[in-house]
Amino acid sequence: MKRYLSVWFPDWPLTRLRRARRRNLGKPSARTCAEAPEPRAPFALLEDGTHGLRVVAANASARALGISPGLGFADAKARCPDLQHEDIDREADARALARLATWMIRYSPLVALDGADGLMIETTGCDHLHGGEPAMMEAISATLEADAIPHRLGLAATPGAASALARSSPGTILKDGEEADGLSTLPVTALRITLEAETLLNRFGLRQIGQLYGIDRKALGRRFQSRSAADAVLLRLDQALGLRHEPLDPITPPPALSARLPCPEPLLAKEGILDGLNRLAERLCADLAARGEGARAFAFHAFRADGGLSTVSITLARPSRSPKHILRLFDEKVERIDPGFGIDLLMLEARRTGLMEMSAAALSGDLAASDSDPVLLSALADRITAKLGECVVSLVRPAESHLPERAEPHVIYEGALPISRMPGPQEGPRPIRIIDPPEEIKVLAEVPDGPPLRFVWRRIARSVARADGPERIAPEWWTHTAPPPPAQSPDGVERKWLAPKLDKRADAALIDQIRNDLETEDPGEPVSNLPRARDYYRVEDETGRRYWVFRQGLYHDGRGGTPTWFVHGVFA
Repeated sequence: MKRYLSVWFPDWPLTRLRRARRRNLGKPSARTCAEAPEPRAPFALLEDGTHGLRVVAANASARALGISPGLGFADAKARCPDLQHEDIDREADARALARLATWMIRYSPLVALDGADGLMIETTGCDHLHGGEPAMMEAISATLEADAIPHRLGLAATPGAASALARSSPGTILKDGEEADGLSTLPVTALRITLEAETLLNRFGLRQIGQLYGIDRKALGRRFQSRSAADAVLLRLDQALGLRHEPLDPITPPPALSARLPCPEPLLAKEGILDGLNRLAERLCADLAARGEGARAFAFHAFRADGGLSTVSITLARPSRSPKHILRLFDEKVERIDPGFGIDLLMLEARRTGLMEMSAAALSGDLAASDSDPVLLSALADRITAKLGECVVSLVRPAESHLPERAEPHVIYEGALPISRMPGPQEGPRPIRIIDPPEEIKVLAEVPDGPPLRFVWRRIARSVARADGPERIAPEWWTHTAPPPPAQSPDGVERKWLAPKLDKRADAALIDQIRNDLETEDPGEPVSNLPRARDYYRVEDETGRRYWVFRQGLYHDGRGGTPTWFVHGVFA
């Protein structure tokens, strides 16, 4: 049985704007903001639409003068010439609501946005942490009131019923199976239907949700102008009664395991935060050990009393459940936590959990299966990652490719070493540093089918004193997709890359004719984007610097124009 708590914020754009202005004034604390008097001047937020400027939110003083959402701006000014107004900022309202939703994770890991002015919290299994559902609602209400946020709460077994209670009967708690009786007296507007559907239902005299129960669904659908409008009303009704499932889209994925520590007194010092983290790590690692698992990511949340949230996280190369190792990785990151006016709740989450590989340690180094200890290597990688950032520790893994830049790609270290591969007998020497992608150079003096004599790289001319090579690397024909065939030549021969489907005996004449046409092509104009062979050379300039250069393409290979030269690496 799942339970959902709906938190609705009436006039959320006004609340967000008021809080932003008070924060800019530099108020000393949240409680001072809560005790500040409400401005009495009529004020409204406007939005430009198809019918001009309209009022979308108004404070109590403006509503007392008959200024309500939906009213035109001209009519509002006529009713109150001194009306203060401002354009609504939908993006700022959405960002503030998302931050508030993230802060509400302190009560449940599953928090989702409910429209533009509400939150939906799945509280299944979380109420016992606060002494029951009534006590939990009181704690949430007290926290929001201390931060000067008007709100309405409703709790039920379905999100639709909880949302209806928050908007029409705040503070109500419905048990599982009481949705039909608890919602029967509420207005149909509580079903989160459109204004057009609400107007049509009121025209038929259907003003309460209970009046929809006894009406035949087909008859109710015929009263609407379109099938989609009728289905929308029936869908909302079924979701509120639990007849149809309403998925919840949380703002953050739920953790595999979590541990929380309420603070009787707000924490301000780093020592207190570290002590709380130590307790949470021991508790969470004990839960992981009971499941025979470890985690590769941990997130530490510090919820402040002023409504703020500070979060630091770590990632590990291998699953771990060692409190000592986790605390060592968090040690430097705890300094980034801003306690503000005090931290009243700490939470540690374990993510990306998995089974741990457990094996007995070797009695001696001679009996070990490998010269390296993967556990110690992973611990070293974790410390480097915690100090320098994510994706810093990487490995070079061999790949099936002739091209040097693809033969050894860099991958993130995940706790396992690659299988070592010795260089093949036909592989030439490789530089200590590969330049990816290769940088083109301008050759000033060149020997056909030989290394360059002078070349310009990065605006500096270099003269070659010694050279070694070539090492030819053929193109990977199996990874190349042949381009579309060009137009036929006047003699009717189609110029294209020789496909493996041609039979050497049956199509010998056609193959010879195509080869001759390609070889007689103008060398200054590329035939197509066909792959070309590379000739690599090791060259040394007059100052002793050594480079790894290659010529892209061969002369008269029928696959393009003049070959180009590149620098692909440097030697020690």
